[in-house]
Amino acid sequence: MSEWIEIGQVEDVPLQGSRIVETAFGNIAVFRTVEDEFFAVRDRCPHKGGPLSQGIVHGKHVACPLHNWVISLETGEAVAPDTGCTRTYAVKVEAGRVYLGRPSEAAGD
Repeated sequence: MSEWIEIGQVEDVPLQGSRIVETAFGNIAVFRTVEDEFFAVRDRCPHKGGPLSQGIVHGKHVACPLHNWVISLETGEAVAPDTGCTRTYAVKVEAGRVYLGRPSEAAGD
């Protein structure tokens, strides 16, 4: 992805937590794992639209706060036996700053 949006410093995203980035195509949740890895997904559970940003992060997954569906932060896929997917976005960290790959119109599902 060639265009990046700077969303803040590494410390702005809490360990095992998230930060919301508002875009014209909807909210994107940027997560930071306990291993200091960053992931970004559409802030909408594929089940009933729950806010994934408010879920509990464990490993490279987040549990939706509404019905406890577990979503992979790497792929956006629901963990079996549940099925469904939420969109993922590119994230990079450079010099202590966090960047989100710029969403495109095609990403507005």
